Amino acid sequence: MKINLIKLDGKKVGDINIDDNIFNIEPRVDLMSRVVNWQLSKRRVGSHSVLSRSDISLTKSKAFKQKGTGRARRGANSVVQFRGGGVVHGPVVRSHEHKLNKKIRKLGLKSALSTKTKENNLIIIDKLDSDGKTSSLKKHFDKLKINSCCVIQDGSSSSEFTKAISNIPNSKVISQIGANVYDILKYNKLLITKDAVKMLEERLIWTLAKLKICTA
Repeated sequence: MKINLIKLDGKKVGDINIDDNIFNIEPRVDLMSRVVNWQLSKRRVGSHSVLSRSDISLTKSKAFKQKGTGRARRGANSVVQFRGGGVVHGPVVRSHEHKLNKKIRKLGLKSALSTKTKENNLIIIDKLDSDGKTSSLKKHFDKLKINSCCVIQDGSSSSEFTKAISNIPNSKVISQIGANVYDILKYNKLLITKDAVKMLEERLIWTLAKLKICTA
């Protein structure tokens, strides 16, 4: 399908053909949800921990005699029933990461890109040129009606653009190799450079062809 190719100031340069198998498929909400959960699980540190009974250093002597007091028998102060004792069945240090098939991850990414295309929130930029001033870049974003955006670059964008956009809230710049479902769906608009589109298409189509060969 064809989509407008524009400059950063909003002026149209021409048209660009994008692959329907990547940018115009029927979005799978269930797969996008699974990929987002997979991404967020990998981000978790998993450093939550509590002190169990074996970690508590309290006296092991009997607090009172076994019989005759009318109270429950107790042999140590570190038991979980009493104040200052250990915690039973508490969280331990662990990794929350789980496996997710590569086919599902790829299809989730294509579904996220197709979602932005169907919502008319996909903008293809010719080049990410900027003078390094946040005020001028903010004016360009206002012309394009952008208040929240994720920018996918091909790696050749100037440091001036990165410097200018770093002061704009609700915006993020990532490389095409780091394109992910969570960041694409988190922001309202998706800006992709012309070269990044070609790289994404080559990477996703090549991976899909490789998977078909392996499963044949």
